[in-house]
Amino acid sequence: LLAQDPDRVASLALINSAGFGSEVTLLLRMLAMPVIGPLSTRKTTRASAALLERTIYADRSLATRQRVDHALAIGRQPHSGAVMLETAVELATGRGVRPEWRRELATAAARNPRPTLIMWGTRDRVLPAHHIHEARRVYPHAQLHLLSGVGHMPQVECPQRFADLLLPFLARVDQAG
Repeated sequence: LLAQDPDRVASLALINSAGFGSEVTLLLRMLAMPVIGPLSTRKTTRASAALLERTIYADRSLATRQRVDHALAIGRQPHSGAVMLETAVELATGRGVRPEWRRELATAAARNPRPTLIMWGTRDRVLPAHHIHEARRVYPHAQLHLLSGVGHMPQVECPQRFADLLLPFLARVDQAG
């Protein structure tokens, strides 16, 4: 949105965000491949939902039956496979996150500085935590927080710590006007 309509963006909270390095989980790279992607997104299975849930959490015990059931229900919504495939193809190739996508993000950030909060889990298996160093370069003014022992979903894995970082940031942005 910052690249397309910057006037609608007052601040950014980037949580384990794509765009700061080429490395991305093999699952997403496979979805971006011409034959594998369409076959993989045709029908969501319990096994694929469970694999996804186990990948996003550092503590795999968080991939509970209830969360897998929820992921399965979402994956079986009409057009969800097409949306997932379109997102993967837009974002990645078989080699990783598209370089042009990363350049667009960096250009938009440089042209439109906004108050920015960046959080990253040190045990993210989707997008590696070392991407935070590139995030610091792209957003030198940002507040950065590495969340020790956390995976790709800090809002689920450490909700109180997540809220303790996000809510004061949003309050400051709101107060600044």
